[in-house]
Amino acid sequence: MATQHQNSTQLDLSNVPSAKNMRFVLVVSEWNTQITENLFLGAKKVLLDKGAEKIDRVDVPGSFELIYGARCQFDKDYDAIIAIGSVIRGETKHFDYVCQSVSHGVKDLNLLGKTPVIFCVLTDDNVQQAIDRSGGALGNKGAEAAVAAIRMAAL
Repeated sequence: MATQHQNSTQLDLSNVPSAKNMRFVLVVSEWNTQITENLFLGAKKVLLDKGAEKIDRVDVPGSFELIYGARCQFDKDYDAIIAIGSVIRGETKHFDYVCQSVSHGVKDLNLLGKTPVIFCVLTDDNVQQAIDRSGGALGNKGAEAAVAAIRMAAL
């Protein structure tokens, strides 16, 4: 569903399962830190509000490195992994290559691993769109990713 029709500033957690006894790791890109830090904080707040037992954080240099960073967490007994990044369109095709590679990489991790990996990578045309989706006017996609992580961990 398009973001314009969904606003996580009004996220209803009442139907989200409890995260009690669940363990999560958030793999966070250091690129576009203003955005990724807000996504991290939004996800962490939801996980804490739902009673997560453990929340760890692993930082990686950029969104492309989220794939390897997430894969390295498979053997650490987490219930779900959240890959958090932000790619903002520039003047070259680099945006397209990174976005496609990261989305396919996270998909591949979900097919190969035993732990669900949640895609929380903003792929925006400009900085304002990223701000709006990382705690701004359109809510926080990190919070939405945490809800997805809890639901997938509960499967």
